[in-house]
Amino acid sequence: MTKRFWNLFKVSPVVLAAAFFAANSALAAEVNETNVSQLSEAQESNNIDQVTSVSQFSDVQPTDWAFQALQSLVERYGCIAGYPNSTYRGNRALTRYEFAAGLNACLDRVNELIATATADLVSKQDLATLQRLQEEYSAELATLRGRVDGLEARTSELEANQFSTTTKLVGEAIFNISEPFGGNRAVASNAVGAGPKLDSNTTFGDRVRLNLYTSFTGKDQLQTRLTAGNIINNNATGNTGATGTNMTRLGYDVTTADNSVSIDKLNYAFNFKDSVRVKVDATGGELYENVDVFNPDFKSSGTGALSRYGRFSPIYRQGQNSAGLTVTLNPNGPISITGAYLAPSSGNGLFGANNPAANNGLFNGDNTIFGQLSFKPNKALNIGLTYAHSYLAGNAANSFFQSTGSGFANSPFGTVAGIRAESNNYGVEATFLFSPKLALSGWGGYTTISTLAGAPRDAEVWYYGATLALRDFGKEGNVLGIIFGQPPKVTGGNVKTGSPLDSGTSYHLEGLYKYKVSDNIQVTPGLLVIFNPENNNNNDTEYVGTLRTTFTF
Repeated sequence: MTKRFWNLFKVSPVVLAAAFFAANSALAAEVNETNVSQLSEAQESNNIDQVTSVSQFSDVQPTDWAFQALQSLVERYGCIAGYPNSTYRGNRALTRYEFAAGLNACLDRVNELIATATADLVSKQDLATLQRLQEEYSAELATLRGRVDGLEARTSELEANQFSTTTKLVGEAIFNISEPFGGNRAVASNAVGAGPKLDSNTTFGDRVRLNLYTSFTGKDQLQTRLTAGNIINNNATGNTGATGTNMTRLGYDVTTADNSVSIDKLNYAFNFKDSVRVKVDATGGELYENVDVFNPDFKSSGTGALSRYGRFSPIYRQGQNSAGLTVTLNPNGPISITGAYLAPSSGNGLFGANNPAANNGLFNGDNTIFGQLSFKPNKALNIGLTYAHSYLAGNAANSFFQSTGSGFANSPFGTVAGIRAESNNYGVEATFLFSPKLALSGWGGYTTISTLAGAPRDAEVWYYGATLALRDFGKEGNVLGIIFGQPPKVTGGNVKTGSPLDSGTSYHLEGLYKYKVSDNIQVTPGLLVIFNPENNNNNDTEYVGTLRTTFTF
C-alpha cells in the first residue's frame, strides 16, 4: 500500500458518529409497510440533496450540544441530509435500520474520497472500524436495499396502472331488506272510512353510488357521482299495498327504481380565499350536502338514519336537486355564515334551471335563497340559525318539503300544477356532546306558505325532531340511536278554516343500531314507527322493519 493511499484514510473517528447523525437524515425515512401516500413521500425524500451547511437546518442551533459535530460532518464529509421541510429532527429515536442507512451514506462518501484522492482524511484504523461495522450491519443493509428496491418497483407499478393522477374513486353499495306492516293503509283526514288493508311484503333492494373526486390544486374538488338502485318508496304511486304516507319513506329509496345508471350529481368546490369556500352545483345540488345539518351521527343516507325524516330538518330539503351556488365564510371558525342560491330541476327536463321555456331557467323558475349562521364556541356545542325562501313557479304540483311530512303540508293548495306559491322557512338546529360517546341533536322549524296568484291562500306549518346517539355502544365504532319527532303539519292559515286535514298529530319514532363489522362494512337493523300517519288520529299505527347493510370502498 502506497503512502499516498494510506494518506487517504486519515480521518477522525467521528466517522462512526457520522453514521449516527446521518441516520436521522431523510435518507433513512421510516421503512415500515407503506400505503400509496407513503410511497410518494419516500420518492420525494430520495430526491433531497445533501446539505452544504448546518445552518440549512431550521431546528439546529449553535447552542445545541451536537452542533459542532454536525458542522464538522457537513463540511468534512457531506453525508448529512435533511427532511423536506429543512429540519434535522435530532431528537428522534434511532432504529437499527436508520443507523444502517446513515452508515451506508457515510461509507459511500468515504469511497468517493478514496476514488478521487482528494485529501489526507482517512486512517487505516478508521477503515478497519468502518469495515467491521459494515460487516456487522450487512443484514440490515441488505434488507434496506431490498425494501428500497421493492418500493421502487411498487411505485413504478402504481404509476403505470393508476386510474388517474388527479382523481380517486369512492364507492358505496347498500343491500336493504325491509317490510312495512300495520293495520290499514293510511288515508288523509278528510277521507270517508278507513283505508284498504296494508299488505306486508318483505322486499330486498339495492342502491349503488360511485363518486369520482378530482382535485387540480389540492384545495379544490370536482365531484361526479353515478347512481343506480331499485329501492322503491314505501308510498310509491300506484302501489296499492303501500303505506299511504310519505312518513314511512326510507332515507335511501330512489326515484328511478330500475337500477339504471345516471349522473345525479356534478359540482365543483374551491377556496376563493382561505376563509371563503365556494361550491358550484351543475346538477343535483342539495343544501344538506353543502352545509352543516347539525345531526352528525344520522345525516348520511347510507350510514345514518334509516328513515327520510330522521336524517335532518326538512328545511334542508328546500331547493333539492338544483343547480346553483353556495358560499361559506369562515367555514372552520367558531362562527360561520353560509349563503346559497339554488334553482331546482325535475330531472326529466319538465322544468328547471336547464330549461329555456317560460317560467324556467336559472332565475325565472323554481328557486331557493338560503342563509345560515353557525355558532360553535367549543367542540361540545354547535348551534345553527337557518332561513330559506322558496319560490315555486307552478310547473308541477307543489311539494314544499320534498315529500317529507303529511301530504297536506307538502301541497296545502292542491296537488295540481299551475299554482305559483312561495314559502318562508325558519329553523333552529343544535348538537350537544355530553361526552365523546353521548350526543344529542335536534331541530325545530316553522314555515309560512302563500299563493301568488288567484284568491289569496296561506298555510302555517310546524315540525320538530330530536336524536340521541350512544357511540361505541357494545363495540368501538357502533352507534345505538333513537330518533323522535313530529313531521311537518299544517297548524294554521286560511287553508285550515273549515278543513279537517291535519286535524290530528303524527309522531315519528325510530330505533336503530349501527353495527360496524369492519372499516368498510356496516350492518344496521332498525324499526320505524309512525303514530297517527298523515296527521290523522283515526289511522292505524304503521311500522317499517329494516335491515340495511352498507359497503364502502
